[in-house]
Amino acid sequence: MKLVYAASIVLGVLSAGSVAATEKLAQSSGCMTCHAMDRKAIGPGYKEIAAKYRNDKGAEAKLIQKVKAGGSGVWGPAPMPPNAHVKEEDIKSMVQWILTLK
Repeated sequence: MKLVYAASIVLGVLSAGSVAATEKLAQSSGCMTCHAMDRKAIGPGYKEIAAKYRNDKGAEAKLIQKVKAGGSGVWGPAPMPPNAHVKEEDIKSMVQWILTLK
């Protein structure tokens, strides 16, 4: 029982570090220029994105493509520019993180 408890603490600490690292990645990639955590800025807030796509099984692939290629019209008239400067694995990590937000 102590081993299970210790393992859950370690996993919690590791995932908290991972969340912080992913949020820093979003900041360093320029995403936080247009997006905020829980409010609309130029684009929608991350929590709003997570809520919209919560039950969409294809959301991860759809959002990865949208971040890479850019787009407009889903959240209003402001276009999101392509993010070719961000590595695909970083985009995937950020999208996965966003989709976990509540």
